[in-house]
Amino acid sequence: MITFLSGGTGTPKLMRGYRTLMEDHEMTVIVNTAEDMWFSGSHLSPDLDTVMYLFADLLDTERWWGIEDDTNITSKFLEKIGYPEPVTLGDRDRAVNIARADMLRAGMTLTGATRHLSSRLQCDATILPMCDTEVTTCIQSNGSEMHFQEYWVKHRGAVPVDAVVRRCSESPVATKQVLQAIRDADAVIIGPSNPVTSISPILECEGVKDALKDQFVIVISPFIGDAPVSGPAAELMMAWDMAPNGQATYDLYRDFTDVFVQDIRDPVAIEGAVRLDTLMTDKEVALALAESIQQIIDTAADHINS
Repeated sequence: MITFLSGGTGTPKLMRGYRTLMEDHEMTVIVNTAEDMWFSGSHLSPDLDTVMYLFADLLDTERWWGIEDDTNITSKFLEKIGYPEPVTLGDRDRAVNIARADMLRAGMTLTGATRHLSSRLQCDATILPMCDTEVTTCIQSNGSEMHFQEYWVKHRGAVPVDAVVRRCSESPVATKQVLQAIRDADAVIIGPSNPVTSISPILECEGVKDALKDQFVIVISPFIGDAPVSGPAAELMMAWDMAPNGQATYDLYRDFTDVFVQDIRDPVAIEGAVRLDTLMTDKEVALALAESIQQIIDTAADHINS
């Protein structure tokens, strides 16, 4: 079994390649939930949904979010009657958000709601939220604070980032399912997702870092030079007083990383790193990267068993 730590774009691209190598039921995904948001009576969990839609063969892989060929009639009509939403949801996507909200209001955990939705969407992979408590990533800009979704969707990341903070009513604790998924895995892969807003929230859940130290962990850098492959990772790293590059990413994960993978085009030299083509522009590149990573895992397992 392979366990992934995932946000909503970079790692799902890698998992798309992995789906050719192994059966979905052989994969477990621990997903960031610090970008979740309540609005219009529904509960948005964008990274969870991206992963679920991928394994349900519903994902719009042009945008890497939402359901392919979805409509947005409800969002448009809400705007027409003076109730614009912070995020434009597709109509089928909204149905998932409404169902999740109803389950959460009824007292179900996010883990339980995700298991139910995954089953109804016929996902064979095990998809786990990082924790069952609410955690919110907020962006501080020009003296005000906003939800990450407001920063990235409403403002399209075009406002200065003074700080990135996590808000929660209680310290997040990894669920027993998350810790078991790390312990039981043949290897853990941290894909090329945003280090600040996608992966660090998972690492901040109590128990995760300690569990990773006892596992074989492969990390794929989300940077080529000082530019992220996608998204606002550079600005967010600098807001954390870290350089926006692979070296800083490695430093962030150093304590539990066994193999660090950086792109063949990356001018930043990291001692001991493995160079592969990580720019997953299509399925073929994603598959080639997955095959190379799996070869590393298999070689390490053979070495341990010999």
